[in-house]
Parts: sequence; structure tokens; C-alpha cells
Amino acid sequence: MTPANKKRRHRIREVGVFYLLLAILSSSSIAMIFKVTEGRSYNRLAVTTFNYLSAFLVALVMIAVERPAVGPGGGSPAEVIVKGERLFSLTSSVVWGLSLGLVSGLFFFLSFIFYQKSVRESGASLSGAFGKLGILIPMILSLLVWKEYPEALQWVGIFLAIFSIVLVNNPFGSGRQNFRAALVMLFITGGLAEFMNKLFQNYTVSGYKNVFLFSVFASAFSISAFFLKRSGKSFRKKEAIIGLIVGLPNLFSSFFLIMALEEMKGSVVFPVYSAGSVVMISLGSLMFFGEKLKKLEMISLGMVLISLIIINI
Repeated sequence: MTPANKKRRHRIREVGVFYLLLAILSSSSIAMIFKVTEGRSYNRLAVTTFNYLSAFLVALVMIAVERPAVGPGGGSPAEVIVKGERLFSLTSSVVWGLSLGLVSGLFFFLSFIFYQKSVRESGASLSGAFGKLGILIPMILSLLVWKEYPEALQWVGIFLAIFSIVLVNNPFGSGRQNFRAALVMLFITGGLAEFMNKLFQNYTVSGYKNVFLFSVFASAFSISAFFLKRSGKSFRKKEAIIGLIVGLPNLFSSFFLIMALEEMKGSVVFPVYSAGSVVMISLGSLMFFGEKLKKLEMISLGMVLISLIIINI
């Protein structure tokens, strides 16, 4: 590899890490906002509905500002060759983003429902562990489908990140022996929701992520609004405001995650994204709510920092 190629490769990795850190910060801020509302009798389904409303409206504004082109873009009507890779054409990218977003929105909503259910049945610790371990699904699928094999040293960083997720959630110390169906479904739906970001990014030309995100959150909003109306429960102004605020980091966590996936391998991005979110939530709880880190959380933090350094070497 020539020095110029090495320099370019290092720059691409630095950009990818920057977007990955922004995705982690966005994801973590969602938990911090919910932490503020902890212990209050909020209508969670109402908060979720307004969260999706905010996210898809902002995505719509981003589309209007960016105004992505629609057209064949060269090649066949269905595909175009970019840098030796066979991708969807401009028109097909829009159709792909809208179609995939509808399915992804369902996974986003279902993962929330199963998280709520698993917390009631199995406790927050075990539910959190299964939710975070869901990143194994997109990571493994990235390996199997697109052969995105990390380099030898990066494998060490990936395993450290995965182990830190298990360690910080400590599911084996929860004292619960009977895993329930909700936990398995949380693992599957949460993991598939993350995989949809990668599935979209891998086949479209650059510049259409806002179309995809609009479709994702519009779909999730429609589903959530339907169940909110069906529940017959009223909501308050505070719940609507909290939901609208949460929608912003919810949108940008996916936005920056897709940006990171454009620069780095999914098998690297997903475990670091998940582990980093866990650690940032722990740090945020310490800084803003005075919650001291436990010994295992301190160890997990160190492991994630080491994994980030190793992966970026």
C-alpha cells in the first residue's frame, strides 16, 4: 500500500469514527432525556408517538433542504456502477429507501413494545442486556452477506466492545433463570432495526438517507399513533413536549450511524456503537444525576475506550 493510500485510508477511518461518536452521543442523550422523566406517570405510548412525529417532520425538512435528485443516474433504470460497486440508480434509491423504511419503522416500534414488556417480566437489567446484544444480528449479517471481515487487530477491539456490553449490563447476575419470549423478540427486533440502516446504506448512492429516515419514522409514527388512539388513553402537553424533544436525537442517532457505515465496516461500527452508548449513559448518569459508576461499569468503560483505540489504529 502506497503512503498516499495509507493516508487516505486513515482519513476515511477518522471521519467514520467522528460520525460514530456523534451517533453514540445522540443515542445516549435519548436515555438521558428519559432519565429526567423517570418516576413520573407519563403515558409512554404518547411520548413515543410524538417522538416519531418530531423525527419524521425534521427528516421531511432535511429532504426539502437537500432536494435529492430523482432520475436514472446512468446505467440501467434499476442500477448504476459507482467506484466499481453495483448500486441502485437515483430513482431506485428513492423507492428502496421508502420501501425499506416502512419495514424498518415496524421494527423500531416493535422493539420498543417488547422492551416495555420485557422490563415488566424480566427486569431492566436483563432487558437492557438483550437490547444491546441485539447488535450481534447486524454485525453477523454484515460478515455473512457482504464479507466485511475486520482486520486481525480490529477483531480484538470488537470482542472487547461486545464483552463490555455484557459486563456493564451484568445479565448473569440478575438472578432470573427463565428467559421469556419478550426478551428473544427484543433481541431480534432491535437487532433487525439496526440492520436496516446497513441494508439501506449498502445498496444506494450517497444522498438518500434522509428519504429513508423519513420513511422509517413516518412508518413508526403511523403505527404508534394507531395504537395510541386504540388505547383510548389521553395525553398531556408535557408528554407531547418530551416526545418532540426525544425525536431529534432519535433521528440523528440513525443519521450519523448511516454516515459512519459509509466510512467503516458494519462489523466494526455496530458493536462500538452499542457499547459506547452504554458507557456514555453511565457517564451521563454520573455527571448529571450523581449516580456513581459501579466497578463493572468502570471496567466496561476502560474496555470500550481501549476497543475504540484499537479499531482506529
